[in-house]
Amino acid sequence: MGRFGSRSRRRGIPSEPALLAAAAENPGGSVAEIDPAYIDDPNGYVPPEAIRGAWLVDGSGNLTGEYQENPGHGVPQDDFSKLTDPDHWLGWLGDDPATAVRKGIEDSLRAQVADAVVEWVKILETPRFLTGGRRHSEDEQAMLVTRAALAAPFALSVRTTQHGRSVLLGVFSWAAVNLATPEGRKDRHWFDLGAGLDWPVNSFTGGSTRLMVRTAPPSSKAALPLRTGMQSKYTTP
Repeated sequence: MGRFGSRSRRRGIPSEPALLAAAAENPGGSVAEIDPAYIDDPNGYVPPEAIRGAWLVDGSGNLTGEYQENPGHGVPQDDFSKLTDPDHWLGWLGDDPATAVRKGIEDSLRAQVADAVVEWVKILETPRFLTGGRRHSEDEQAMLVTRAALAAPFALSVRTTQHGRSVLLGVFSWAAVNLATPEGRKDRHWFDLGAGLDWPVNSFTGGSTRLMVRTAPPSSKAALPLRTGMQSKYTTP
């Protein structure tokens, strides 16, 4: 079976210099073919759906002629499974946490560029969660949740009129306080570009709702490109 869960099939060995060079750099690995309809920069983060398939490379760095098609190739889709799969209470985000977080991300981007349209969002790792509360004054066995937060590493594609498509990586954080008294609830978003979960987690504040967009310093940036074993990538028309 191939790396996409299907058997490889033989093709003629192509002669594109970029493909041959990528193969030479990855002996015993593979070279992924990226669909430029969905990704402009094959050296950045590439969603799995944007991979058309992969050419296998022998131990000497030569193409074998075997090609494995990606059955999942197509328009990239949202993936919030790493947010919703963990057994952690997310009731403070409403009935649909994935939709709430997506809207928070899109609102964060539109606060910077009004016509920003998010094409897809993928949560890359299990977020860091924080939930705090106090004992109920009338029932010592019950707890009232008073504050909650999450920090979710993401990759996303966004389009704007001026800049076209951009693929962004970073951490989206959301903190909410005064949850026990809905009329006093306050929320705050952070949008840390180029950051990973090692970027310092922000503390709760009781301030008014506002957005903070920051860019991590170079030493804090986390490289999050798609990598599976030894693999290179190239695009075709």
